[in-house]
Formats: sequence, structure tokens, C-alpha cells
Amino acid sequence: MQVFALGLNHITAPIAMRERVAFTADSVGPALTELWRSRPAEEAAILSTCNRTELYLAGGDPHKARDWFAQFHALSHQELAPHIYTLPQGEAIRHAFRVASGLDSMVLGETQILGQMKDAVRTAEAAGTLGTTLHKLFQRSFAVAKEVRTNTKVGANIVSMAAASVKLALRIFPSMQECRVLLIGAGEMMELVATHLAAQRPKSITVANRTLERTQVLARRLSGDAIELRTLPEVLHQFDVVVSCTASTLPILGKGTMERVVKKRRHQPVVMVDLAVPRDIEPEVATLDDVFLYTIDDLASIVKNGVEERQSAVLQAEAIIEVQVSQFLHWIQARGAVPLIRGLRQRAEDARRHEVERAIKALAKGDDPTAVLQKLSQALTNKLMHAPTQALSDATIPDSQKIQELIARVYSLRS
Repeated sequence: MQVFALGLNHITAPIAMRERVAFTADSVGPALTELWRSRPAEEAAILSTCNRTELYLAGGDPHKARDWFAQFHALSHQELAPHIYTLPQGEAIRHAFRVASGLDSMVLGETQILGQMKDAVRTAEAAGTLGTTLHKLFQRSFAVAKEVRTNTKVGANIVSMAAASVKLALRIFPSMQECRVLLIGAGEMMELVATHLAAQRPKSITVANRTLERTQVLARRLSGDAIELRTLPEVLHQFDVVVSCTASTLPILGKGTMERVVKKRRHQPVVMVDLAVPRDIEPEVATLDDVFLYTIDDLASIVKNGVEERQSAVLQAEAIIEVQVSQFLHWIQARGAVPLIRGLRQRAEDARRHEVERAIKALAKGDDPTAVLQKLSQALTNKLMHAPTQALSDATIPDSQKIQELIARVYSLRS
């Protein structure tokens, strides 16, 4: 049964498109039921996160599945075409393994996706759309993810500015769970920062931007609050960690504002990370006591220290995945031979049963047991050898050599 996958992710589609094709947790089950009824595939599972929406399918038609996907989300093919990908069997298997291992994530090596995949499997099982092939695919994906994390250092070192921001905050605060976090800006970099910070489970996350519309989108993803940028002077003192990355050409936060903030906080420390170029925070802020200001240059050394080891780990992970893809393809190929194997065994069983019945009748009539057994074995041998012998006799000249080699291999007649 052929496996394939289709969907879009943070690499192929902007958040506006990802939002349009996202499935809520409550809608995945009904969607699978509708997908099952339209029958573009025999088996199906849906993985939908903030960074990807993907269908994993087996035994169907990729074109019909793509049509269903577009129709379900009320999108035209023209709207989807620049963003959607369809992966045939080998690529789909490799993709599933890479996703589970965190190699296809916005944050390399993150572990959240593994839990999300397991949720997708449970939902498909409950909907009755997960058959033997996809069940095996996902179980193997989880095993591959475990092997990658056990035998490589994927996820062990900081390589992104976003992750480095969190590491800097943890230098000041032993735990983020009691920290109130403010994110200024709602662009792609802030999405990365938000992903890392959310994994630390801070006490609260607030997103500030010039307009509320985009701010609310990111805030909803984080189960946080959204505020307008103009309100910052009144609320800034409430936050322990501030990360800023906007497109402003002038600083948003100055030394005077932060002096008042420090006074209101009664000298409790505040970590500020400025990822913007030009800078969002005046450099003079760093001279204030109890303010720990880091710029993008400060993060560069942390990022550099993790790059080489992480790249080596990714190469190791990819090698593990390639071996596992080959093994899974072999399993699928073997599964394809099951009906033929079943048919061969059934034919042999029918022949055996028929000859045993004849032998029992002969013995009941008083025939010599030795003669009966000889006749049974000869008849059974003739029946089992008839098909391959006939194939050799009937083969045309172009096919004869191939059939001879195949039968010799099957019966181990040649070294």
C-alpha cells in the first residue's frame, strides 16, 4: 500500500495561510470522518500545529486528497499551489521521520512536535482512519525520534538567536516559571522567540505591537495577552523579561523610560534582549543598575558555540533516518507480497487437504499404509511442482532465462 503526504508548513507558507488551513483540536476528528467518506485514501491522519498542517495517507490518490484539502478549507488551487507540497512514498516516510525527530521544525531539535504527532495518531485511531500501514509508519517515526535524540546531540546546543535569547534570560533567572515576559513585535523572529519562551512555561506572556491585529494572532498561539505599543510606559515595570524586535528606525525604549521602570520595580532585575537592527533599545539603558541588556551582537557568540556540534548532530541524525527509511520501504514491499504469499499457502493447503482425504479413504478400505503414504507424497509433490514446471515449459525465449533464474533462486538450486 503506497504512502504519501501533503500539506504546508512554516517554510512553504506564511502564517496567514497556515491559519487558513489549520485544524483545531476539536475539528480534526470530524475532518477525518469527512475525508474517509470522500475516499481519497484508505488510511489517513492529520497533523496540525502552529507551524504545519499535513495529511499522512496510505492507499489512495494524491490528486483527490489535494482536492479534498482545498475544498475543505474553501481555498482555490491557485491559492494553495505556491505553498502546498505533495510527497510520494519514499519522501513521505523520510519527512515523517524528520518531523518526529525535530529536524523539520522552526526550532531545530524541538521536542513539542513529537507529542503533537502522538496526539494526531490517537485522534486518527479514535476516528477509525488509522490502518496497519500508517500505524506502523508513526510507531517507526517515534522510534526513529528516540534513536536520534539518544545517539545525537540534536537539540542539545543553541543555534538560533531566539534560543540564545532564552539562554541569556536564564543566566539571570534560574527558572522562567515565575517570570512575566513581554515580546515587542510580532514578526518571524518574534515567533521563534515565542516558541522558545513558551517551552519554558513562564508565568505570563504579553505581546506588544503597533497594531493589535497581528499581535492578537501571536498572543492567541501563546495563550497570552496583546497590548498596543503606546501603552508600554504604563505597564513596562510589570515584566521581568523583555524581548524586542521591530522594524522601527528609531529606539522604542530609552534610558529615561527605563529609569522610571527600575524605580517602580524597586530594583528587581530585568533582562532586555534587543534583536532589532537598528536597535529598539537605547544602548545607554545598559548602564542602569539591575537592567541586563543584550543586543544581537551579544547573542552571536552563544550561537557560534553551538553551530558546529549541532551541524554534526544533524548529519548523524540524517544518516540514522536514511537507514530507517530503507528498512521501512522494505517492510512496505514485503507487505505488498502478503496477498501472493497467502494465495500460495492456500493453494498448497488445498492440495494437502485433498490428498490427505484421499489417503484416509484408501486406508479405510484396507489399502496397504506404506503404499498409501507413497501415493500421497507423490501426488502432493506433483501438484506442488506442476505450476513452476509448467511455467518453464510454456516460457517464450525472451522470458525463459529470467524464469529459470527466478525458479533456481526460489528453490536454492544454484550457488
